[in-house]
Amino acid sequence: MKPVDQYFFNQKEPYQSIMLYVRDVVLKTIPDAVERYSYKIPFYNIGKKPMLYLNILKGKNYVDVAFVQGVLLEKEFPILKNDNNRKQVRSIQLKSIEDLDQEHFEALLLKAAESIRNSKKAWFI
Repeated sequence: MKPVDQYFFNQKEPYQSIMLYVRDVVLKTIPDAVERYSYKIPFYNIGKKPMLYLNILKGKNYVDVAFVQGVLLEKEFPILKNDNNRKQVRSIQLKSIEDLDQEHFEALLLKAAESIRNSKKAWFI
């Protein structure tokens, strides 16, 4: 079993279901996204540049769907939040699958992928 699969299957519910659902939407919406296991969490890269990652922050009760260049997307997608005062990353906090509006999430994914493809590097701050 791949490390990223092991990570998902080691999660408690509802986190496991949320993460598997998000994974499915990401991989169907962005066919060239590459799933990697890095820093002990799943990342989705465009080429070698990270676009987003999934995490469960300690002491929080949600899945953090974090967009690496989220600061560039937050005006167009106000669902993105600056949790933990991060400089560049913005995220969507999901407590249930129903919290995710798939249509808007797909639009956000497409815009994030375009942004990563057009940038020289993913981490710029």
